[in-house]
Amino acid sequence: MNTQKLATLAVTVATVAFSANASGCSTGQIIDDRALRATSGQKGQIYEYESDGGGFNTKNFFYDNGEEVVAFDTQFTPENAEKSIAFLRTKTKNPITYVVLTHPNPDKFNGMSVFQKLGAKVIASVKTAENLKGTHEYKKFFFVNMAKMFTEESYPKLSQVDITFEQNTDLRLKNGEVISLRELSRAGVSTNQTIALVNSMNAVFVGDLVHTNAHAWLEGGIVNGKATPTLSDWISDLKELQASFKDEPQTLAYGGRGDAAAVVKAVSAQIEYLNRAEEIVSSYIKGLGERRSELLGDQANGHYQAIQGLFEKAFPAYRLGYMIQYGVYGLVNSKL
Repeated sequence: MNTQKLATLAVTVATVAFSANASGCSTGQIIDDRALRATSGQKGQIYEYESDGGGFNTKNFFYDNGEEVVAFDTQFTPENAEKSIAFLRTKTKNPITYVVLTHPNPDKFNGMSVFQKLGAKVIASVKTAENLKGTHEYKKFFFVNMAKMFTEESYPKLSQVDITFEQNTDLRLKNGEVISLRELSRAGVSTNQTIALVNSMNAVFVGDLVHTNAHAWLEGGIVNGKATPTLSDWISDLKELQASFKDEPQTLAYGGRGDAAAVVKAVSAQIEYLNRAEEIVSSYIKGLGERRSELLGDQANGHYQAIQGLFEKAFPAYRLGYMIQYGVYGLVNSKL
């Protein structure tokens, strides 16, 4: 764990979380309580829940097939997980039977225990299950010791995955419906990436692999205690996703942040964004010249703010600019 690099982010994270809560958005605010897509003649409904900035504007989703509910990801804290379930209960009383984790980031897995207490089984790829511990330890160290947002006791405890799979599996529901889970070939936004296809709804759940109309989290996966972004692998995963749905323009990609959008559109926009991110960060570091060492010290946060400004200028319609300010350190450090 490189504590010097993490230290520059502590004030920023705490300030962002406080500012989001103080702005009039309560933690666990329901941003959109509609079914985003319901196929005519089907019983199925998709519901989304979005936290406020204190939960990193994370979206988790619920697919209700009329008899049971499958959740996709779990929120950053048990409290936000509980609020997402409370929101779901305003829409349906059907039981949550499964929770699918799309990748090992804490806003996807920290709320697992809440769902498990209700009887839901958490399913994840073997790679995701294996990477939970390392990511959890890295994030806990930061949020407890650097950002001071939690104590040792209050930081979410790590739960265990109930069901794992290797590359592909079919999650069969009680009515015979199948939800197809697939592990993509490369690292993606994190160390690895699962997608979940609900054919009856023309929907694929992809976690933070896409951030349509929102800025991306550029920290990278946690590998051996270090943030390790690989944008080329992320783009490879996106192209793999695009190839799978090139003949299905009606299928929507539901990402952990941003808007639901047609897969082809969402993927094209995300690839363009990542290529531009590479250019922006590389150019900024090059422009610092001999001052690039400032990116490893107390002045780093000011540089992250400046980089955020460049991203906002390049993508003026995109939301959640703060994601750059304290997520870009991973991409920056990978180039030093």
